[in-house]
Amino acid sequence: MHMKSRARTAWPLIVFGILGLFAPTRAAGQAGAPAAPQNPPARVTLDQAIDMALKHNHSLQAARTMILQNQALEITANLRPNPTLSGDTQFLPLFNPNDFTTTYLNNNAQFDLGVGYLFERGQKRQHRLQAAKDQTAVTTAQVGDNERTLTFNVASQFIAALLAQANVELADTDLKSFQQTVDIGEEQTKAGAMSEGDLLKIKLQMLQFQTDVSAAKLARVQAMASLRQLLGYESVPESYEVIGDLEYVPVKLGKDDLKALALRQRPDVRAAQLGVTAAESQLSLAQANGKRDVTASVNYSHVGDTNGVSIFGSIELPIFDRNQGEIARTRYAVGQSQELSSEQASLALTDVENSYEALHTNDEVVQLYQSGYLKDSQDSRDISQYAYQRGAASLLDFLDAERSYRATQLAYRQALASYMTSLEQLRQAVGTRSLP
Repeated sequence: MHMKSRARTAWPLIVFGILGLFAPTRAAGQAGAPAAPQNPPARVTLDQAIDMALKHNHSLQAARTMILQNQALEITANLRPNPTLSGDTQFLPLFNPNDFTTTYLNNNAQFDLGVGYLFERGQKRQHRLQAAKDQTAVTTAQVGDNERTLTFNVASQFIAALLAQANVELADTDLKSFQQTVDIGEEQTKAGAMSEGDLLKIKLQMLQFQTDVSAAKLARVQAMASLRQLLGYESVPESYEVIGDLEYVPVKLGKDDLKALALRQRPDVRAAQLGVTAAESQLSLAQANGKRDVTASVNYSHVGDTNGVSIFGSIELPIFDRNQGEIARTRYAVGQSQELSSEQASLALTDVENSYEALHTNDEVVQLYQSGYLKDSQDSRDISQYAYQRGAASLLDFLDAERSYRATQLAYRQALASYMTSLEQLRQAVGTRSLP
């Protein structure tokens, strides 16, 4: 018996020992397994970026809950008053417990049980519900205006990211091109065709190209981070990319057509107009609240050996308080809402005017570059480089042509970005991205 007990005790130790032999092998196998391939970076277009922001931006999601809160207030506004249940008993022999008999309760005690209800006059519940619905409509339009603002912010930041990407590509191209010039200069110096001083000037100019690359990459990282914040930080991976080009898209509509479209499309103008309707609903509710309600109740009473039913009714006499103050206040609020609606329409027209003129000015700048200045700067750089490499131009002339070319290219890209941003401002001012 003693040997069997020891054998049974040794079995768990043997099992754990076998598992211990296999454990390092499994761990080593896991350590030697190839790492899972990383997901490729997301590639986001402008339309996708706007769609992501409208779905995932936390500030917008918080604003949308206001619509749900107002819809919950509609439920509250449509509720009817609760009935009241009342009851009492009198003449109980609490100080004479021996009198607690059925005969005493039937002949001497009094019991009352009643049901009451408040009957609202003036269709208060209907006016409350309508006022709540009108306020929900205002809130919905205001959230739509938040979407309009967010769309503009995303588009502007997306354009900034495109500009930063274009500047990085230009800086890399210029650096590689100038590196060839440095290599040629070193060969010419070795051959005695260039002085050490000129070579040092070229190498010092190389520092500017390298600095431009670093600055452009930093601007790209910052632009992408700001855009990711608007899209919803978790909606795109950290190593995402933007897809698109800096391009010129002409606008065919005239200023008057754009102004008329803004008055129809802008959600903030619509919210101000709905605010007038909501104020009028509040006035109607205030007038309805001036009507006095009726309270009615039915009571059953047992007094002595007699059973009876009583009907009560009461109404407040509107001698002093007829809700005059609230009626006057809401009437003034209607006037206030009408003035605010007119002011909002004026602001919309002013926004269209300013954004249209800004777009027109940036359009002229882009046209200037495209009319020949871009080609002239590139031709000047190429000619100076060709002449310098063959000894027909000085080093200063070549470096000056190189700086002019780089400055013109950067300015052209900035002009395109400014034009695209002005176009987004016009779309925001009109209230729609569909501009023919």
